[in-house]
Formats: sequence, C-alpha cells, structure tokens
Amino acid sequence: MCGIVGIFGQAPVAARLYDAMTVLQHRGQDAAGMTTLDHGRMRSARGMGLVKDVFLEESVANLTGHIGIGHVRYPTAGCDQPDEAQPMYVNAPFGIALGHNGNLINSETLSQELFVRDRRHINTESDSEVLLNCLAHELSLQLGQGLALGRVAPETLFRAVDGVHQRVKGAYAAVALIAGVGLLAFRDVHGIRPVVIGQREGGQGMEYMVASESVALDILEFELIDDLAPGESVLIDLDGNLHRHASELAQPHTPCLFEYVYFARPESLIDDLSVHKARLRMGEALAEKILREWPDHDIDAVVPVPDTSRTACLPLSQMLGVKYREGLIKNRYIGRTFIMPGQEARARSVRRKLNTIPLELRNKNILLVDDSIVRGTTSTQIVQMARDAGAKKVYLASASPPVRYPNVYGIDMPAASELVAHKRSVEEIQALIGADRLIYQDIEAMEQACLGNNTDLAGFDNSCFTGDYVTGLADGYLDELEQRRSDHSRQQRKQRA
Repeated sequence: MCGIVGIFGQAPVAARLYDAMTVLQHRGQDAAGMTTLDHGRMRSARGMGLVKDVFLEESVANLTGHIGIGHVRYPTAGCDQPDEAQPMYVNAPFGIALGHNGNLINSETLSQELFVRDRRHINTESDSEVLLNCLAHELSLQLGQGLALGRVAPETLFRAVDGVHQRVKGAYAAVALIAGVGLLAFRDVHGIRPVVIGQREGGQGMEYMVASESVALDILEFELIDDLAPGESVLIDLDGNLHRHASELAQPHTPCLFEYVYFARPESLIDDLSVHKARLRMGEALAEKILREWPDHDIDAVVPVPDTSRTACLPLSQMLGVKYREGLIKNRYIGRTFIMPGQEARARSVRRKLNTIPLELRNKNILLVDDSIVRGTTSTQIVQMARDAGAKKVYLASASPPVRYPNVYGIDMPAASELVAHKRSVEEIQALIGADRLIYQDIEAMEQACLGNNTDLAGFDNSCFTGDYVTGLADGYLDELEQRRSDHSRQQRKQRA
C-alpha cells in the first residue's frame, strides 16, 4: 500500500506536500519522495524511511515550484530497494515524474514488451517504473513525430492515458508531473485504489489537490470535489485550468474492501463512503451475528485490539450489553506487523507493540475484537497475553471474514500458504490461535456495512476474502506470487542484496 498526493498551487507547494505525506504516512513507512516543477525544471528528493526522516528543512526548501507530487511507500515483494522510492522519472517526452499506489498484475509481460517493442529499459523491480514508461510511450505515440514546440492539448494526454488503460491490468491510482504540461492524475478502470480531488481559493487563483484519501485534503483546507471515477483522468494545466476525462474503457466500480476494514484513516471519505461509519456498521453486524449464533454468551468485557478495531468494538459492546474495556495498550512507534519481513521479526514486534492492563482482564471472560486476522501471528500472541494477564476465557472476533487469498492489487499480504485461514476451517484456525471461541464477520454483512445506503457502486474488490479477482488473473500468477511473497523468498533476496 502507498499514498500519493499532488498539488497545483499559487505559492510553493513543498511544505504542503510534506504535511499531506505525513497525514498519509499510515499508507507507507518504508520510503518517501517528492518532486516539484519550477519553471520547467524538476527538483526531486527521495529516500528510505519516514517522511520526517527523509525530508529535512533544507531539502524541503530546495524543492521549489508551485506544482509538485509526493509519495509514501511500504515495501512490496521484490520492491524494497532505495532506488525504487518514488516518484520515478523519465526524461522523454518532456520529462515525466510519477508516483503510484497499487499493483500491476501484468508488469513482467509489460516490462518485456516495453523493452522488445517500445525500446524502453526498466531498471528496477518496481511495477511503478513499468507504469511510468508505459505512460511515456503512449504519450510519445499520441504526440507523433512532427510535434511543434507548444502546449499539449488535454485530449492528447487523455488519449495517452486511455492507451495505458488498454495495456495495463491491475490496480493503479497515479499522480504525474509533466514538464511543460502540468499535473496529471488517473485511476484504474475498476477504481480499485482510491484517489480524490479537491480545490481551494489560493488568493491569486484556484489551487487543486489530488490525494489517496480525503483526510489529506482536510488538513490543508481543500474542499473535496469528487473521487476520480474508474478510468478517469484529470489534468491541471500550467495555467491552472482543470480538465477531466471519463474513459470509455471504464468498468463497473469495485473499490478495495480492505481500505474500509484496515488501511484508510477513519475520518476519510472514499468513494463517497465514510470509513468511520462503515466500521461502526461492521461492529453492529458482528454483534448481530454473535447474538444470533451465541445468544447465551458469557462475555464479561469486550476489548479492542488497538487501533483500527476500536470503532467497530464500541457499537458491538453496546448491542451485546457488555462493558467496553481498554485492556491492551499500543506502542505507537512500532509499524504494522503483518507487512514486516520475516516471521521472527513479526513475533518480536507484537510483543513490543502491545502490552496488557491485567486489571481489565483478570478473572474475566474476554472478547477480543480485531479488524482482521491475516497471518495469525498477532492474534496468537494477544490471546496468550490475555491468558497470562489472568483472563479466564479468551474469545476472539474479527470484524472481517477469513483472509484466505492473497491481495494482488497493492496490499502486500503474505503468500497464500502463510495466511492462517488459507485452506483451514474456522475450528482449525481457532485451535491454532488458541482462542476459546472464534467469530468471523460474514462477507455479505461486511459489504453491506460498507455500502450503507450507497447504490452507486457495483460492489467491492473482495478478492482476499473470496478469491474472486475483478481483473481476472493469468494462469500461474498466484503460484508465481507465492514464490515471491513467501518469507523464504524474501530472505533469499535479502541475502543476494
């Protein structure tokens, strides 16, 4: 998962890009980068680490210009080197810098095609470089051989993006700076990964901003205009004019369900759906299932696994008529454990990440509530921690269904064989985790919780729960993904590096 932001301003934008990237830091803590455009010259800085570590005051001051893009990244399988930090850059046509959130499922085929047919060399393992070069090539084709110096018509740029849509499969929300042209943003034809656009009055004219989540607009006082539709492109040209293009290649809108479960910040609106309200309704639906299937429960207290599950846990406790208690305390300086490389590192991090308040757990039957269960590493240790703190019985409820399949659209979940729910029944998972009872949300209930009264969406990409991939997958793709994402493969890559 990554975060993207782009700003067209009436004043230098580097400091505002920095603030927006900090707000989107939850979407990636591995690397950060920023590129600005100043009178035809691109200025860039990027590196490994958090935004605050990559960008010191001097480096931000050197990123001059009223237009810019930023990117935060966490490492995906085979893409965790310093030269893969974004935005990435190609110098023709014009000069293009691009930041990308998502994952291309045909990147290897495209990489070969770009080299053999289009004479473009891909220098990293990053599919974002593939997307960048694909955009650059399609724009070159649209420009032709006889382009005179001057402004590029928005329609020319939009035809190039439609050419990208025809070649690329997967999920992508992208921002790009094009020298002499302006700020471009576009979204994949299924609308899997989120991107929003906002505006505000900048004193000398209108300012525009695109970002992965609306919370980034809020912090900089931009008014949300809209979500980009599936396949939609927007261009803010150098004169500050906003151009929008609805692609005929657009498919039924199916945003990623896991955004609402876990990744997005609760105050964000994604595709006109409140993440906060979706999580509240998930808790209500989970409570209804518990009351339906376990009416004579003996739960003494409901305890959230911090932080994401708190929102679902509150209405659940109210509907069950059971006390809500904070029995687990989180160390906020430890990253998300399911994306950490290596089982041993994840296990150590869980213990550093969470601690118990025995007073809230001792001699009680506890229902722990988590947003999801991926590898099961965290859940197993938390259950044991609750027992060590004196809980009589430890039950576990997940606000989402069993994660049985890998996510191929930009969330670097483990190989299928490392998912605790893969090819296991709920009873088998319960035994592995060590809980006295395990309750999962139903997929239909969760989708309805996210939709609320919204009737505009065709549904969701729920592939990590159901195995149904909205783009389709090439034969052998999941087997290849298994090899790349396994802990063994990660360790081998680390040794080679």
